[in-house]
Amino acid sequence: MDKVSASELKSLTTFSRLAYSNPFSRERIELEKSALGDAFVADDSVAWSHSFEQQRSDRPNVRRIAARASDLVEKFCRCATAGQNFSEVQLNEYWDVVTYVLLYRHAVDLSPDEVLKSSVCRKAWAAFQRDYAHFVGLEQLQQIEVQAADHLFAILCQVHRAFSYIFYYILGDSLPSVKLREAVWQSVFTNDLRRYRRILFGRMSALPTLITGPSGTGKELAAQAIGASQYIPFDVDRSCFPKESVNCFIPLNLSAMSPTLIESELFGHRKGAFTGAVTDREGWLGKCPSFGAVFLDEIGELDLMLQVKLLRVVQQRTYTALGDDRQQQFEGKIIGATNRDLDLEMAEGRFREDLYYRLCADRIETPSLYSQLQQNPGDLPALVRYVSRKLAGDDSHSLADQATEWIETNLGDRYAWRGNIRELEHCVSSIMIRGCYLPSGLCNRGGSETSVGPPGVQPSWVRSAVAGELTADQLVQHYCHWVHGKTGSYEATARQLGIDRRTVKSKITAIQSQR
Repeated sequence: MDKVSASELKSLTTFSRLAYSNPFSRERIELEKSALGDAFVADDSVAWSHSFEQQRSDRPNVRRIAARASDLVEKFCRCATAGQNFSEVQLNEYWDVVTYVLLYRHAVDLSPDEVLKSSVCRKAWAAFQRDYAHFVGLEQLQQIEVQAADHLFAILCQVHRAFSYIFYYILGDSLPSVKLREAVWQSVFTNDLRRYRRILFGRMSALPTLITGPSGTGKELAAQAIGASQYIPFDVDRSCFPKESVNCFIPLNLSAMSPTLIESELFGHRKGAFTGAVTDREGWLGKCPSFGAVFLDEIGELDLMLQVKLLRVVQQRTYTALGDDRQQQFEGKIIGATNRDLDLEMAEGRFREDLYYRLCADRIETPSLYSQLQQNPGDLPALVRYVSRKLAGDDSHSLADQATEWIETNLGDRYAWRGNIRELEHCVSSIMIRGCYLPSGLCNRGGSETSVGPPGVQPSWVRSAVAGELTADQLVQHYCHWVHGKTGSYEATARQLGIDRRTVKSKITAIQSQR
């Protein structure tokens, strides 16, 4: 009788670990190497990342792993049916790899939006059921817990959506970009996908996410990746996902609205609640489905009175509309974002501590463009190509080459990019229109104290330091302030400089008190 060998059981363990690893982690690449051995095709990436030219299916290792995993579980299934006995651990590993095989057979070749469409979904579901019945039919599997077909199908479609959105929204191969993708994946699935699949899939929407980082670093893109990747239950009777599952990410920019308008937009209002309220209006909290997300951008600017009402939503999952006394239930997810230093806001009484601690259980920090490029200068051409594609369409390659050459020649690799990705977009646009870019910091006789411009343009404190006019403590103060101008937060500055956050804050405060 053909048997699963000891070496194949060892491979089963490796594939099992790979199936539940964070696909954007550096560990994932190491597991791919273990799974493929000499067949592994090396590349320059430290983790799975999206370059301009490369698409997900282009990585040769991916298809090879899927093929080997498929061959392995098919043999395991045959041998178990023929009478070979396996331990509970081995059966669990078999089921782990089965889920991986089902993902690649029935989900990854569809776009994340296609799988939510009824006609496409019904076809994928029918094929999935056939494979599921084949793999789950082992009598020995009664020893372990396996998920029902509809739930597993919903989970695998969610995994596919989450991977796709994170992969395409968060660019760059630098370590800060790698860590951001890894963190966003954990915001959706936690660090234990097995536990998520068993029990947490229905609970994660109750946990809010707080995204912090300098302005222009893509906080909304990270939020969109999380919000569009929530668990959506599969409707077996209709053989499709709910129609509301498309476009269920609701972004609100709080800084652009008055407190009254925010309250009306968010919570809704009843007729007569205020002047101009001529009809009842359902707010976005009411419109958001259980698998949707409301994104509150610039949450650090929220009025204190509204912070109290938002705390109730986050804590009790209830709210009341303006002019109403009835409690309503909120089922979706809250995602907040801010570029403000919330520690300082709390210390000065502008942000509630109880709301902060409710929000920051899941906290993500988006890195500055400067930190990305300092760690990996090769990210610049890829990011410029991405921006150029949005601006110039079919002629994006020539624009990208022109913009990259101009930036490298005129700004150099030490330019601060204080506006981050948003500034890079403005820069490429200006080069497309005028053939050059003049940073705002250079419009005022050579830049600000926290900017770094073309060669020869230096902050005054650098010139003072070179002239020997600063004490050691003054030099540290200015340097901390300069780095803070690039990172946008005390925490990121402390990490970059390798010193305590409180030290950073005291040095920056000392500088500010002199002005």
